[in-house]
Amino acid sequence: MAKAPVVHKELFTFDSEIRKEFPVFCGVDEAGRGPLAGDVYAAAVILPEGLEIAGLNDSKKISEKRRDELAEIIKQKAAAWCIASATVEEIERINILQAALLAMHRAVEGLSVSPELALVDGNQPPVLPMQVATVIGGDAKSASIAAASLLAKTARDAALRELDKQYPQYGFAQHKGYGTKAHYAAIDEYGLCPAHRPSFLKKYYAKRQK
Repeated sequence: MAKAPVVHKELFTFDSEIRKEFPVFCGVDEAGRGPLAGDVYAAAVILPEGLEIAGLNDSKKISEKRRDELAEIIKQKAAAWCIASATVEEIERINILQAALLAMHRAVEGLSVSPELALVDGNQPPVLPMQVATVIGGDAKSASIAAASLLAKTARDAALRELDKQYPQYGFAQHKGYGTKAHYAAIDEYGLCPAHRPSFLKKYYAKRQK
């Protein structure tokens, strides 16, 4: 029999402490800074006080199937949530860091409730009209950031599965755009498609030419 999912109390305790000073705050995280292809995604989530979601944790510690299940629970139970992205064209024009920050900005701005604080994973804060605090490793510390991480990750994975239908030769559904051996082999055989980020492949092509 499968084990019942555990409530990671420490994530919700962390949020409770934040809520003492900022009763309405959102967790913010991004997904897809590292891959060779696809848009970069971000999400912002406001969880209601007292809510505990069993199994909610750092998205990297959860299976793809369970992430999809948790994402639906978050969407149903959150006080507000928004998923946004920045395109490959934007990544190429302003660089991946700025594109990720832009996606975060769009996610927070798209919330139906205005938070008093944006709690952002990492150490690079987006420019926002409210107070912003960064938390390194936030998706393993804050329930709200973990929820945002899950929404961003599942949205991006779904987008890559759609890209796989358009460009089946690259295997996007399997590697989600990351630089796996199979992905590089497909690039060698077929070249780049419009979903690829050319700037991410400069070093690879330079190395091949030596």
